[in-house]
Amino acid sequence: MPKSRSANSIRIRGARVHNLQSVDVDLPRDAITVITGVSGSGKSSLAFDTLFAEGQRQYIDSLSAYARQFLDSLPRPDVDLIDGLAPTMAIDQKPGSTTARSTVATVTEIYDYLRLLFARVGLPHCGNCGSAIARQSADVIRDSLADHPEGTKLVLMAPMVRGRKGAHRDVLQSIQVAGLVRVRVDGEMMLLEDVPELAVRKNHTIDAVVDRLVLREGVQSRLADSLTLALRLGNGLAAASVEDEDGNWTDSIYNTAMACIQCGASVEEIEPRTFSFNSPYGACPECDGLGRIDSAESKVTCPTCNGGRLRSEAMGVTIDGVSITELVAMNLTDAADWIRGLGPTLSQLHRAVAKPIQTEVAKRLEFLDRVGVSYLTLDRSAETLSGGELQRVRLATSIGSGLVGVCYILDEPSIGLHPADHGRLIDCLRQLQQNGNTVVVVEHDEATMRAADRLIDVGPGAGAQGGKIVAAGTPKRIQADKNSLTGRYLAGIDAVPVPQSRRAADRFLTLTDVNTHNLKNITARFPLGCLIGVSGVSGSGKSSLVVDTLLPAVGHQLNHGTALPTPADGIAQFGKLTGAEALDKLVPIDQAPIGRSPRSCPATYSGVLDEIRKVFAATREAKTRGFTTSRFSFNSAAGRCELCKGHGVQRIEMNFLSDLFVTCPRCGGKRFNRQTLQVRFKGANVADVLAMTIDQAASFFENMPAAHRLLSSLQAVGLGYMHLGQSSTTLSGGEAQRIKLGTELARTSTGSTLYVLDEPTTGLHFDDVKRLVGVLQRLVDAGNTVIVIEHDFDLLACCDWIIDLGPSGGSGGGRLLAEGTPEQIAAQADNATAGFLAQKLRRL
Repeated sequence: MPKSRSANSIRIRGARVHNLQSVDVDLPRDAITVITGVSGSGKSSLAFDTLFAEGQRQYIDSLSAYARQFLDSLPRPDVDLIDGLAPTMAIDQKPGSTTARSTVATVTEIYDYLRLLFARVGLPHCGNCGSAIARQSADVIRDSLADHPEGTKLVLMAPMVRGRKGAHRDVLQSIQVAGLVRVRVDGEMMLLEDVPELAVRKNHTIDAVVDRLVLREGVQSRLADSLTLALRLGNGLAAASVEDEDGNWTDSIYNTAMACIQCGASVEEIEPRTFSFNSPYGACPECDGLGRIDSAESKVTCPTCNGGRLRSEAMGVTIDGVSITELVAMNLTDAADWIRGLGPTLSQLHRAVAKPIQTEVAKRLEFLDRVGVSYLTLDRSAETLSGGELQRVRLATSIGSGLVGVCYILDEPSIGLHPADHGRLIDCLRQLQQNGNTVVVVEHDEATMRAADRLIDVGPGAGAQGGKIVAAGTPKRIQADKNSLTGRYLAGIDAVPVPQSRRAADRFLTLTDVNTHNLKNITARFPLGCLIGVSGVSGSGKSSLVVDTLLPAVGHQLNHGTALPTPADGIAQFGKLTGAEALDKLVPIDQAPIGRSPRSCPATYSGVLDEIRKVFAATREAKTRGFTTSRFSFNSAAGRCELCKGHGVQRIEMNFLSDLFVTCPRCGGKRFNRQTLQVRFKGANVADVLAMTIDQAASFFENMPAAHRLLSSLQAVGLGYMHLGQSSTTLSGGEAQRIKLGTELARTSTGSTLYVLDEPTTGLHFDDVKRLVGVLQRLVDAGNTVIVIEHDFDLLACCDWIIDLGPSGGSGGGRLLAEGTPEQIAAQADNATAGFLAQKLRRL
């Protein structure tokens, strides 16, 4: 019996990670399980820090000795037993390894298929004149070389190896057999007998030196013979290094198979790496494949590749008249149409080559459309994606991989999605499960909860008041459980209260003729002194209107007294801005990290640590030792642990995995040195204070007004469960945003401030949203204006005014569908937002 139960479920017994209180729970295999609960209740501790961490530990244990030597440094989850565990894969909101070189196409592996497609099927064109590339005869190459001025020094070579790893002893031996004595290895000329042993794991370029000559009368015959030998050794390729008048040497590649029929320019053989902007053989030499270059003024588009990232010869390869850079610049819907329509103009051979590639690319594009991100372009930088967008893009790779028997753990994949798109996301999760995988989702979305096979409610509160399994079972069972806070909201017993009346909209901040990105000449009115919601499906233009247009326009007018003209970079495009003279301050509160170093934490960002340092510096022990406030900063060399430099952890670089962070063996993660930790206040040292939750610290410093005011503000936005010293690298986007909001709340209000928040409900349970709504209403009651870009209808229903954009994403969006009170919006016909809002208002 135990064996059968283990085979059908993942059993967790005695989990005590973070605030989990010896949790016992079963997760059914090959099913969808949703873990929910209030912020800080222990959801992520259970799903990621227990389940995934053990799966990762077991995976590393199966790898090479290099990885296993660090295994003892990896903290094993504090749990008695986990059995029935399948290989685990976490798809979270963290950017991970994404860089400026990561795009939607590369993250989903679509770009790998496109590179292969264009290399095998594409028609090359000359980067100089645009003419089609054709075969180039040896006579044409000879004449091209002979056209240089008399007296020109020339080295004729046969390309043997082009950027490949290995020792290449066989290549060097073949050059010797051919009777040649000189080679150029990685750009350096040398005698063949002097070539050192080449590093096997490094890329090398080897050219056999066929002849060195000076162009003069009578040398044509020798040039022709040497060229023939070079082309034979180089399999149709020849290289010539020519000295100019200034003594500089320039290389040219000649190819008997690839040359321009108009200007004679020759190109190398087209390969998949030709289209890689991460390879020196494909990347634009001006911007190194980034598409942008640094200048003295926010980066500018590279003038050489015009943002395409590739060399001209790569961008000159087309299929049906479309280059790879033009294809990846399409949104996902248009790209899918192009891929599906490919074929009729191709030859029979090319159709056969393209068909399997079309299948793989179309499958991934179809999935991305189903999860509501079809408005993205394939060349969109992964760094610019929201956490939810990046998570859904990563899911495309998992669906396309066809893996089975895997436990996928996801962190709120519905973030950033309009409820109209939730059904398609749930269908994709169901497809992942039906393929033979276990899907565990940490989620607050009601539709996802109701679609789960098993719902686990963690709580009942946050921090020390959480960490228990309040209820577990089917969604209907949870809904009937009166002990479950989540169940009470699902049953409609509890709800986020809607105001009895809306604030009057009599003064407006108005933007006219907005055309930024996909916006279509709209005029938007934002009533001052109100709580304003900007809604619409993903990609409809919400961020384009608020973040990319309104924010810079208001900021410029507040700083310079005039509305922002259309800037040179062409991002914000609008007619005029009116009404901003009634504002005195602009406060954007986004989800960007509060810091990228493990040293940054809620205490440093909010300023609480400054007040704590003052408290410790004022103690008798600190004064006796001569310690000032700087001694209690882990950014100061005097007080911090010198081994970890105040980080509390040490980074271990892994060649094939993400970097590992392990607790510092000297300070034990406390960040400070022994002398600093000897100073105590009320029995606690500074490390003890940073280990406190915000709730604990608020009680500890209740008689310290400055510190208590900051801590109370963080409590007000629902962060009481968070530890003061928690590394910023571990915070979600929603938590980072609430830290910023709490910090702003603690400041003295002047009124007439414009606050702008982008999806502030990210990561919040129904009960947390109720608390957030109260905080936002307090800001507005103080005379301020609050704008929220939002999909959560509990919050939208509480707004005084809603601006709804759509009707769809990308080129199909960008229109103003409706504006007015929630009741006015709900009365609209054929409007996705109206339908969900009307349903919410009826339930309340």
